Amino acid sequence: MFNLFILMLERGGLIIILAYILMNIPYFKNLLGNRRKVSTMVQLIIVFGIFAIISNFTGIEIDGNQIMIDQPFTDLATHSSLANTRVLTIGVSGLIGGPIIGVSVGIISGAIRYLQGGMDAYIYVISSILVGLFSGLYGLKSIRENTYPKVGEGLVFGAAMEAVQMVCIILLSTNFQEAVNLVKFIGLPMILTNSIGTGIFLSIIDSTLRQEEQTRAVQTHDVFQLTNETMPYFRSGMNEESCTQAAKIIQKLIKVSAVSITNKDSILAHVGAASDHHFPSKKIVTNLSKEVLRTGEIKEAHSHGEIGCDHPGCPLEAAIVIPLKSKEKTIGTLKLYFTDASKLTFVERQLAEGLATIFSSQIELGEMELQSQLLQDAEIKSLQAQVNPHFFFNTINTISALIRVDSEKAREMLLQLSTFFRSNLQGARTNVIPLEKELLQVEAYMKLEQARFPDRYQVEMNIENGLKNILLPPFVIQILVENAFKHAFKNRKVDNIVQVTVNKMDQDILVSVQDNGYGIEEDRLGKLGKESVTSEKGTGSALENLNKRLISLFGDKAQLNFKSSEQGTVVFCKIPYQGMEG
Repeated sequence: MFNLFILMLERGGLIIILAYILMNIPYFKNLLGNRRKVSTMVQLIIVFGIFAIISNFTGIEIDGNQIMIDQPFTDLATHSSLANTRVLTIGVSGLIGGPIIGVSVGIISGAIRYLQGGMDAYIYVISSILVGLFSGLYGLKSIRENTYPKVGEGLVFGAAMEAVQMVCIILLSTNFQEAVNLVKFIGLPMILTNSIGTGIFLSIIDSTLRQEEQTRAVQTHDVFQLTNETMPYFRSGMNEESCTQAAKIIQKLIKVSAVSITNKDSILAHVGAASDHHFPSKKIVTNLSKEVLRTGEIKEAHSHGEIGCDHPGCPLEAAIVIPLKSKEKTIGTLKLYFTDASKLTFVERQLAEGLATIFSSQIELGEMELQSQLLQDAEIKSLQAQVNPHFFFNTINTISALIRVDSEKAREMLLQLSTFFRSNLQGARTNVIPLEKELLQVEAYMKLEQARFPDRYQVEMNIENGLKNILLPPFVIQILVENAFKHAFKNRKVDNIVQVTVNKMDQDILVSVQDNGYGIEEDRLGKLGKESVTSEKGTGSALENLNKRLISLFGDKAQLNFKSSEQGTVVFCKIPYQGMEG
């Protein structure tokens, strides 16, 4: 009996080795992930049917209590029986694939065993079908949950299925005593072998799937890291600088021989092997890339010839070329190259497909951000360009009147108007200017107003040292000063003081304009900067436009704030600190 157990373990080991090889074939692993599909069921029946045939042909002939032969064979003597691992393969097929697969494999195995002959061969057809049915019904639960039976379940169930066969031998045999003697001799070794084999088979499946999950977890982490690190470059647009940086990151994290990124016409970046002849600004040289650009589909090459590079001595032997798309149009390619063709596997293809989707989304988002930025920029410049025409008309009329009585002063006013107008044109073309230029704009405005209304306004400048080159939106101070001149003092002719303060607070610049006027009514104060507020001297749209520009450029933190009382009004805002280098 012990010798038989050792021989049975050898046969079971053969099936286990085949199972291990099978579980390391990606195609078979994919089959197991779609067990409910008809095509998958057919393929599993074929695979396990072959296993069952091998189990039959590697069995051990038993005559009485003697082991007759230890070699594969086809025909049994009339009074001989066969100890084999048939129940192991049938049981596993049912546990994994369900009753249809289990019964089908049972029929195949039982038919082969019947053709082999021996004592009461029909019994093994019946027992094989029963084993396939019972194991398939038990496996249904795990199939519905998309899992597999545990190893412990396999050990118990494997022993139980072999026990079913032993019961069939005793109950269905034409010679009861011979059947009992046979079961006594082969029963325990076959039950133990089937139990151990089923458990090991399921443990191989479990460990393979766990390993795959761990690999996916690592790949997912790498993909997240890759996405985060490449996002700024792909979203900044398809240019040589951004694509080169992205290609370096991709090569480092995916560990391929070379990475290349192209637009529809030329190479934007190539990092790694063959960079001596695949370099930026060069026209696309590989036929593979041209085909991907034409079809918009992922292509693979598994030889130097398939890549289609004509350069002598090119080390690239395999490649995956992925289309990069925006708005469903192919705008370029991402190419992963290998100097060893065997490194291009199913895993690399799946990873490449995922990266294509991610990178295409990043590019599309970048284009959307750019369009949004351009629209926002256009809106800001439109707001900046809205200059009060009445100011120009009044100033020109004043200059016209002065020409006859004080030509020198009229000339000075004309120069100041020219400075003011030039600053308006420059401000309409950019979002930020140096504080020094803004102060020149304010000075030009003040002199024009003082020429019209001599000695009516006094402006005090309190500018912190070292801030002349900081950047701020054009007209910020000028509009606030103009607003104070027009609305703070009503018809008061003297003692009208406006204080302009600019200083640094942590990482912000505080810009404040304060007057000693009559203050703002409570019902108007809450509306300023948020909507147009009509008054005797204007609509209040200048403050609204300025506030919109500040918020568009720097967020809500930079919006205008108003504090007012009968002693005067202060308007201030906080702008993020940035120097000329920003």
